[in-house]
Amino acid sequence: MSELPMSADPHVRVARSPWWFKLLGRVLEPWVRIKRDPAEPATLLKSDAAVCYAIERDGTSDALILERACREAGLPSPMQLLGLPGRRRRSVFSLSRQRGWLFGRTDTHGPKEPIGQLIRAIEEDPSRDIQVIPVSIYVGRAPNRESGWFSVLFAENWLVVGRFRRMLALLLNGRDTVVHFSEPVSLRAVLAESQGLTNERLTRKIARVLRTHFRRIRAAVIGPDLSHRRTVVDSVLTAQPVRDAIAATASKENISQAKAERRARDLTLEISADYSHPVVRSTSFLLSNFWNKLYDGIAMHHFDKARAAAPGHEVVYVPCHRSHTDYLLLSYQLHHSGVVPPHIAAGVNLNLPVVGPILRRGGAFFLRRSFKGNALYSVVFNEYLAQLVDRGVPLEYFIEGGRSRTGRLLAPRAGMLVMTVRAFLRAPRRPVLFQPVYIGYEKLMEGKSYVGELSGKPKEKESLLGLIRGLKVLRQRYGHVTLNFGEPIYLTPMLDNVAPDWRETTAEADSKPEWLNGVVDDLAEKIQININRAADVNPINLLALSLLATPKHAMAENDLLTQLELTKALFQELPYSDRITITAMNPQGIIAYGEQMGWIRRVRHPLGDVLVTEGEQAVLLSYFRNNVLHLNAAAAWVAACFLNNRRMSRSSVVRLGKIIYPFIQGELFLPWDEEGFAQQVQDTIEFFVRRGMLESSSEGRVLERGPGQDDGAYQLRVIARSMLQAFERYYIAIAALVKNGPHVMSAGELETACTLTAQRLGMLNELSAPEFFDKALFRGFIQKLREVKIVWTDENGKLDFSDALVDMVRDAKVILAREVRHSILKITPGGDNDRDLDARPPTDPGETTGESLHDRHVANEKQRHHSPE
Repeated sequence: MSELPMSADPHVRVARSPWWFKLLGRVLEPWVRIKRDPAEPATLLKSDAAVCYAIERDGTSDALILERACREAGLPSPMQLLGLPGRRRRSVFSLSRQRGWLFGRTDTHGPKEPIGQLIRAIEEDPSRDIQVIPVSIYVGRAPNRESGWFSVLFAENWLVVGRFRRMLALLLNGRDTVVHFSEPVSLRAVLAESQGLTNERLTRKIARVLRTHFRRIRAAVIGPDLSHRRTVVDSVLTAQPVRDAIAATASKENISQAKAERRARDLTLEISADYSHPVVRSTSFLLSNFWNKLYDGIAMHHFDKARAAAPGHEVVYVPCHRSHTDYLLLSYQLHHSGVVPPHIAAGVNLNLPVVGPILRRGGAFFLRRSFKGNALYSVVFNEYLAQLVDRGVPLEYFIEGGRSRTGRLLAPRAGMLVMTVRAFLRAPRRPVLFQPVYIGYEKLMEGKSYVGELSGKPKEKESLLGLIRGLKVLRQRYGHVTLNFGEPIYLTPMLDNVAPDWRETTAEADSKPEWLNGVVDDLAEKIQININRAADVNPINLLALSLLATPKHAMAENDLLTQLELTKALFQELPYSDRITITAMNPQGIIAYGEQMGWIRRVRHPLGDVLVTEGEQAVLLSYFRNNVLHLNAAAAWVAACFLNNRRMSRSSVVRLGKIIYPFIQGELFLPWDEEGFAQQVQDTIEFFVRRGMLESSSEGRVLERGPGQDDGAYQLRVIARSMLQAFERYYIAIAALVKNGPHVMSAGELETACTLTAQRLGMLNELSAPEFFDKALFRGFIQKLREVKIVWTDENGKLDFSDALVDMVRDAKVILAREVRHSILKITPGGDNDRDLDARPPTDPGETTGESLHDRHVANEKQRHHSPE
């Protein structure tokens, strides 16, 4: 062994390590590979003070690891003698020690004697200082997939293990050893700050601070100590809100207090997680092989930013919800990246035999779909969540409430957000950070069942037998998965902005201030917006955007190559946000990859190959188009203005875009305000002009596309059709309402009429996207009409509307062809106003339909430009 650097303190003396210590070091060396954190801990030291290391556990193996880590880092040896009065004292002590050689019991009172010696030495020599460096040693924090199953069982955890178990851990996991050096603590400075304390009290204080420090480091590395489930359950049951709810239940149902308490305990046990570090590591070990069979790779982006923002916060992960594998993927990736996996809110339908206990020990806590009619359950669940928040346990839940069947983000359900915010308001000890996560797939295991559910088939209930049958998915490959971490959202600034005095007004457990619902609604919308701002554009998304915009879902290879290049350029030159990621594949590679994944098929032809997606594949592909539809919204609007019009004024494109924007924004969670969207429209117009797809005249006030057979016109049609069905849905809703007249239909009746009309139209026109008649999308559009005060409910519960709704029917002529409007009006149930609706004068005087639409407006623009002031 090479000599270690000497301390600058003259009292420190070199002492030879015992021969057996050196021998054990040589025996252990091949079994241990050390990773230091930080990599260069020598930069932490003061040059004029002796060094003494504090370790968490006593043991020869920890001393050997520490000595080797210090030697490799160029630090003073822990085997040096400090030159203290009395007995020989080496430069290391532990917070606990074991009595007995092999199966000894732990004595947690170990540090008092060495700490007392260090304090007395400094008191006797005022010129002397000793810096104590806490060193945390973890053997086998996270075994990788090459490790054996036995290795996982002996990975690092919160249990204080004996020497025999530690020896097995070293043999199995020694190559994954982490030695964490913390900032040194000057004992001279501690003495100066603690004047008036006796040596005994000061010794206890230093020991207590060191224990707290080691617990905090261990929680950050391997997760919080939640191995004793009963402590959390007991805390819930003894909380005052739960005690009050138990008493109320006993009184209301005329049952004994003891029976009500047993019911509350049963509910708490039904809900609560039973977090187990060995199970988490074992599950991670299993998932490594599972992911390798399923996926070709899992990528994470912007994780470093998320990790940097997390310290000191209660972190709540809020990912989009597209598959049952979402929560497994996120927890797995966090664990393998050195971050504590969160506790996950899971539906009670997943609490299946065998599966439920495993999920529970992996951190899942279960909630019922509805709390209505069970006041005791509601109070117990709220209190359990509050306990997790108070203990700093990271959380994960899906604010969409369920998995998206269409590929779009669903309207948020704010129940969990409300409970989280109220838990923080009750005890705001640690600021809350919401971390949005976008999860992007290239193929879904549940794809076929989603299409069936949207087509009217009942949702299949989760069961153990169904899970076993579902194992056949392992026979397929599902491409790549991407996890993108979005911009975090901090709760405290939002509260400060809405109610600066919130800290004084929300101390009560049942406090529900008037502004709470508004804050939660804003929070939910920001989460969805930030998820979309972190989207990943993969090859399948790009193929879906192009191919599904053609009548037969087929394109000539050259046209498809051009369209793919155009879409990538659009996303790159007009970036939606700085967290968007886009595939590095070129158009040729994208097509080849789509064929390899089985999404598209090549049809050979002498005049050029055709790429096509057919039947069920085309329906499934719409899911992946919808994942990134929000990125294409502004471009689709501009392009749609030129579907039925050769020329339009720029001002008309922008003005009509502002009118329709609230509805697009509500459906796709777009990030801009009205003026921001107008600027995005302007930037998109300039992009199309640069690409030669539009021509600008009259100093940029008039825009014109080429004739219908022109390449630029074709590319515009493909871009426009990605959003065309959304515009058709809007027209169905407003046409149905105007056609039936005011005070005739309720919101529910309008929603049903819209859904039936869309289903009928889809059958007649072979529309492939099942979300075209998704009831939830119509419900969201009707709600947005009410929010912007275009539609409202009268005293009888029927819908009334303003003239703005009639104007919207009229403006639809700009986007929708006459035959489409006629078909919708013909199918829509209601009054016989078809001719009147379709014959209303357009918004701008002189506008007509077809290629000449807006010609008179353009002429007016030119006349105004050339006329004198």
